[in-house]
Formats: sequence, structure tokens, C-alpha cells
Amino acid sequence: MTTAVVILNWNGKEHLSTYLPSVVEHSQNARIIVADNGSTDDSKAVVDQFTNVEWLALPQNYGFAEGYNRALKQIDADIYVLLNSDVRVTTNWLDAPLSRFEKNVKVGAVQPKILADQRPTEFEYAGAAGGYIDSLGYPYCRGRIFDTVEIDKGQYDDAIEVDWATGACCFVRATVWHALGGLDGSYFAHMEEIDFCWRLRRAGYACWVEPSSTVFHLGGGTLQYASPRKTYLNFRNSLVTLTKNTAGGLPLFFKILLRMKLDGVAGIQFVLKGQPKLCWAIIRAHFAFYGKLGTVLSQRKQTHNLGGGSSRSVLAHAPKSIVFSYFAAGKKLFSDLSK
Repeated sequence: MTTAVVILNWNGKEHLSTYLPSVVEHSQNARIIVADNGSTDDSKAVVDQFTNVEWLALPQNYGFAEGYNRALKQIDADIYVLLNSDVRVTTNWLDAPLSRFEKNVKVGAVQPKILADQRPTEFEYAGAAGGYIDSLGYPYCRGRIFDTVEIDKGQYDDAIEVDWATGACCFVRATVWHALGGLDGSYFAHMEEIDFCWRLRRAGYACWVEPSSTVFHLGGGTLQYASPRKTYLNFRNSLVTLTKNTAGGLPLFFKILLRMKLDGVAGIQFVLKGQPKLCWAIIRAHFAFYGKLGTVLSQRKQTHNLGGGSSRSVLAHAPKSIVFSYFAAGKKLFSDLSK
């Protein structure tokens, strides 16, 4: 089984200098490829220092989603590893995820345990120990719900099936990737891996987390967490993901109506915190979503024709609303959700 570790880069010279050496050291049996999204810095000079790292140049910045789509069309391997440029990997990090693919041909995606590079005892925001999604399209993780990030005490060290695998470090079976058409390029960045994994599961494949493989993610490397651009993309893409993939329970119209109200509350909170630009980003996200609703509904029909799998959460005690569980019921930790 051949493996290609593909790092999508855009003006990430500093990240490559810091984190690429660990990838080279601990990935001896895999191809390592830096796919460059039209960088204007000296990223290539950093990569050229490593004779066993390939450089794949894309003509412009296509964003995370379309950048990977274009790069992986040019790479032949059985397993793709989508790896952020600000991730430090560890000894044998490839072993457990690759073994999971070998054990079960219906496994489509796998992630390792993601810890914070600057706070290595804590889970990292983007992925932690495996991701889930509630009935209204809000994502959360084992080890992270909204802004509450847990200390890693080994409490989530079991390998289990999850709803989605983080794009910060995502192992994907190449045949499944191409069959599903890769990521939705219209997302540009953020939430695209959740949409992909939702489609993957509907097509009859499974997502897993293998915590015996551990990596450390800096996070916020391209867009800071409080960035209006990031807020806009997260809220817009979350609505698109919900519309494309959800089924069962409340009709879609009522789910969108509830999201409008809940996102409005989030916007008010940003204003009260002195962050009006983030509130405006949410408003723009909703208008952008409604402007492309016809296209998204067409995508919904295609997604629902995949067949063979399920659109529901694999988590037996999944809350209908993680917002209610967290803010109203006070369930701040993942372990609280089953109580």
C-alpha cells in the first residue's frame, strides 16, 4: 500500500522550516510532497533543502479545498495524507492509521490524535480526538466543545469510528477520494473535510480516529481564530454542509431557521465582546449562503443519491443540539454528553 504525505502550502516558509523536518524524519516509507498554492515567499528554498521532498507547483492560490483537489489529481498513491504545514509528527505516526485501512476496506478516512503544539498536554481545537456533528450542523470533538479544550489524560485513547476526520491531518483512501470528487472547491477553506466525511459515510464508508498515532498542530497558521475571514467561511460553509448532507428529524427549512436564530445570538455575543467585525462576518455568511441556495440544493440531491450509508451521527448519545447541551445544560466536556 503506497502512501503520499501531501502538505498544501501558501506562503508558509516559516512553518515549513519548523515542521517539515519532523515529517521527513518520521515518514521514511512515504512520498512527501509539498503542493504549493502559488506562494510568493521563499517556501521552495526551504523544500529544496530536503532531497526526498517533492515540490508540486500550482499556478495560484486555490484555497485549501480546491488546492488539494488539483494537487491530488497529479499524485498516484493508495493512501493520501492531507497534512497541514504547521503539524509536527512523531515516531510511527503513519503506522496505526495505515493499519486501519488494511484491516477494513470500508474505512475511507482516518485521523490521529491531535494535540496543541504550543500546549502539548492539551487537545488541539481542530480535530482533537475525533469529530462529531449535531443535527443542526455544529461540529465538536472528543476533547473539544466550542472553546472548551480538555487536557489529554488518555481519556480518549480508544480507536473508534467518528463522524469526521480533521483536515489538519487526514488519511484518505485514494479510490474513495476520487470517487467522491474530493473536497468541495467552493468552500475555499474550513468545514470542507466535514462535508467530505459526511458524503463519505453516506457512500457507505467509515471515518476513524487512531489515537495511538499522535501529532502536534500549531493551528491558526493561515487565518487566526478571531479573523473575520475565518468566521465568515466557518459560518457560511457550516450552513452549506448542513443543507447538502442532513436528513431525517426536523425538515431542512426549520433547521435553517433555527440556525439563523442561533447564529444571530452568536453575532450579538461578538458585539457585546467588542468584536463587531465578527458579527458582520456572520451576517455576510448568511447572505452568501442564501445567494447560492439553489446550487446547494442541487448538490443536496447528488449527495442524497450516494446511497449505502448513513447521514446520522455514529455517536449513540449524540445531542440534537450541542449548543443547548453546552450553553443551557452546562455540559462542557465530551464525557458529560453521555450523562
